[in-house]
Amino acid sequence: MFIHLKEDIGCVFDRDPAARNVLEVLLSYPGVHALIFHRLAHNLWNVGLKLLARWFSSFARWLTGIEIHPGARIGRRFFIDHGMGVVIGETAEIGDDCTLYHGVTLGGTSWKKGKRHPTLGNNVIVGAGAKILGPITVASDARIGSNAVVLKDVGRGNTVVGVPGRIISGVKTDQEQARKKIAEKMGFDAYGMHDEMPDPVANAINNMLDHIHTMDKRLEDMCGAIKGLGAEIGDMQLTDLGPCEISSASSSQNADENTENDESQKENAG
Repeated sequence: MFIHLKEDIGCVFDRDPAARNVLEVLLSYPGVHALIFHRLAHNLWNVGLKLLARWFSSFARWLTGIEIHPGARIGRRFFIDHGMGVVIGETAEIGDDCTLYHGVTLGGTSWKKGKRHPTLGNNVIVGAGAKILGPITVASDARIGSNAVVLKDVGRGNTVVGVPGRIISGVKTDQEQARKKIAEKMGFDAYGMHDEMPDPVANAINNMLDHIHTMDKRLEDMCGAIKGLGAEIGDMQLTDLGPCEISSASSSQNADENTENDESQKENAG
């Protein structure tokens, strides 16, 4: 238990730049407090003292705002950042080196006994407010974006965002994995998100618009070729789609910055 406690405290320094010393972590990190109580309650649960185990978990919830059922299985170097509102169900399983942020729910979708909560592999990051529901598996190295709702299995190395959850990136190449290791030494992507994360809905719509523009151009070329052969085709003015690109919240900020730069360049040129 003390070996696990040492690892749990050590991983805080790896993933939270605000942590300054061991005493501060022991006294002021609710995620560490909840994990200490859970490890004790889980041992009591396994030896059959279930009522006492539930009392410890209820006390930990009152103290920290984090609810972990004593039957849940949690691996090593587990970190809950901020922690308020985190709920982990009875049959949930969490691997090693996982990170959860506040408001995360590992919940069930059925009242039947048996496996009803998610299983997380190793090195999984779950962003703030995300909900992972049902007896599904989130494989190792996966990343769940903030406020995502995940109802289906997630493959190894995938990134999921949105409601319902959509996969926006898959398994990384060896070169990308090497870059990730270097990035982990330099910093940490908090909340399972990063600045350049694309919007899957906007991306899908933009791909459809690109396809429509391409088909429109091909249709014009076909009509021109048919007219060149002497056929008569009535001209019909189609509505111009124009630059109807869908922007995500992150890209709109970049667009505003580009517009301001263009305006400043015009003023300087004038």
